[in-house]
Amino acid sequence: MSVGTSALEFEKPIAELEKQIDELKRMAEERKLDVTPEIAPLQERLTEMRRDVYKKLTPLQRVQVARSSRRPFTLDYLRLAFSDFIELHGDRAYRDDPSIVGGWARLDGETVMVIGHQRGRDTKENLHRNFGMPHPEGYRKALRLMKLAETFHVPVITFIDTPGAWAGLGAEERGQSEAIARNLLEMSQLTVPIVATVIGEGGSGGALALGVADRILMLENSVYSVITVEGCAAILWKDGKSPEMRERAASSLKITAPDLMELKVIDEIIPEPTGGAHANHAETAKAVHDAVLKHIDELRRLKPDKLVRKRREKYLKMGAFSE
Repeated sequence: MSVGTSALEFEKPIAELEKQIDELKRMAEERKLDVTPEIAPLQERLTEMRRDVYKKLTPLQRVQVARSSRRPFTLDYLRLAFSDFIELHGDRAYRDDPSIVGGWARLDGETVMVIGHQRGRDTKENLHRNFGMPHPEGYRKALRLMKLAETFHVPVITFIDTPGAWAGLGAEERGQSEAIARNLLEMSQLTVPIVATVIGEGGSGGALALGVADRILMLENSVYSVITVEGCAAILWKDGKSPEMRERAASSLKITAPDLMELKVIDEIIPEPTGGAHANHAETAKAVHDAVLKHIDELRRLKPDKLVRKRREKYLKMGAFSE
C-alpha cells in the first residue's frame, strides 16, 4: 500500500508506516546492512495498527474497503484458489461482456463452473470491464454457462462484486431487466449446487442476478445492498455526497456481513486477513477456497429435487410480512 489515492483516509497511518518499512529495507539492501532488529518492532506495530483500525470499521468504511481496487477480484480467485480454468465467452446472441467472466475450473480436482463479476484496477482495464457493471449479454452469458453446468451435473460457483447492472440506453434496449429476471428464475430452478460469495460490493439486481444460491457467503469486509449508500442518501435525505448522510445510509441499510448474518440473508462470513483482503490475496483466496469447498461437499449429498426444494424454502423464509 502506498500513500495517495490507493490508501483510504483511515488507512493513511498504516500506509505511512508501510512506507517507512519499505524505505528501511531498500536502504539496507543498497548498503548491504542487516536491519532485522530495527524492522521487527515496526512490523509488529504495523500488524497491531492494522488490527486496531479494521476492528473498528464503520459501515461506510466497510463500503470503501469493499470498493477498493486493491482487493482480489474474480480472476485473482480463479488463479489462486482454482486450477485448470478455461474461460468461455459470449452469450450466443449479441457479444461477449468482459464485466462477467466464467468458465470451467477445478476445485481440489473436481470440475466446477465458476462465474463472477470482474472489475479493473486501472482506467484502461476499468473501461474494458465497464467498472464491473454488466450489460444484459453478460447475464445471458452467465445463464448460458449455468445451464451448461447443469447439463453436465457440475456445481456452479459465483463471485459477486459489482456496483450494479449497467443502466445505459443500449443495455435497456437489449433487455437488461428481463436478463436479470430470467437469471433469478433459472437459478431458483437449477438442479445443481450453487454457492455464491460476495467478495466486494454486491449492488442491487446486478448482484442478485448471480446470487440466487443454495449457500451465500460474504467476505468479512464486503457489502451486499439493494442500493448504493449514495443513492439511498440522495433519495431519503436529498444529499448523497456528505459523509454524514452516507454514513447514516450505510448504517440504516444493514449491508455489512454481520448485519446480513443476523438477518439470515447469508450463511457464512469468511474472515479476512489482518488489514483486509487486499493485505494478503493468497491468504484470502485460501479462506474462500476452504469455505466454498465445504459447502459444495455438503450440497453434493442432496438429490436434485431436494436441492431445489430447500433453495426455494430458503428464500421464502427471508423477510417478514403480516396479513
